[in-house]
Amino acid sequence: MFAKRIIPCLDVDKGVVVKGKSFQGLEYAGDAVALAKRYYEEGADELVILDISASREKRKTMIELIRRAEEEIFIPLTVGGGIRTVEDMHSLLRAGADKVSINTAAVENPRLIGEGSKACGSQCIVVAIDAKQTAKNKWVVYTYGGSKPTQIDAVKWAMKAQELGAGEILLTSMDQDGRQNGYDLALTKAVADAVKIPVIASGGVGKPEHIYDALVKANASGALLASTLHYGKMTIKQIKGYLKGRGINVRE
Repeated sequence: MFAKRIIPCLDVDKGVVVKGKSFQGLEYAGDAVALAKRYYEEGADELVILDISASREKRKTMIELIRRAEEEIFIPLTVGGGIRTVEDMHSLLRAGADKVSINTAAVENPRLIGEGSKACGSQCIVVAIDAKQTAKNKWVVYTYGGSKPTQIDAVKWAMKAQELGAGEILLTSMDQDGRQNGYDLALTKAVADAVKIPVIASGGVGKPEHIYDALVKANASGALLASTLHYGKMTIKQIKGYLKGRGINVRE
């Protein structure tokens, strides 16, 4: 059985890490490179850096920040924000990223998923889905950093992304984001059960039990964490110790 992954996420705006609730009320959470190094040293399995305002401001992701982070960490790094072409992907991979995350551009140009998969390998292509509940067992996709709703069903979009060549889904519940009340298990399970590629749960973790629930009850392959780590509510060592104690296969 593959080990479940614990993945810190750095939401970056204007060069610094920020965090809010449901994508609103952003507050300073620390220096991006310093936090990346800290989480690497604490035992993170991977790291995600998302330039959350790049698509909205119609600019490219910060290459220099990625180069600096890559010098400090030696675990897989996923980078997203403002990626619109295969060349953008190549630029980030050359700068030190191991995977690229696409959201808005994938929705507006689904062919980009296949083009990226063919050029870089499907293992490099992460399709990020920001989803909001509209009815029971119904979620729709949002783009542009959670600011623009679409009419696209989140579960169907995940299935389409897999069909087009995505190697992984990064699934964020906008309703739960930053609230520390637990992941949206219904959303996570619906997507994880609908696809064969790994699904990373995101949005809402507040305690180790929430991570256990996402990995076991909702079949997620990994758990993304932000504010609970940034503000010292939990550590990666504590999380892994808890999961291991409950029989979950995690890396040391």
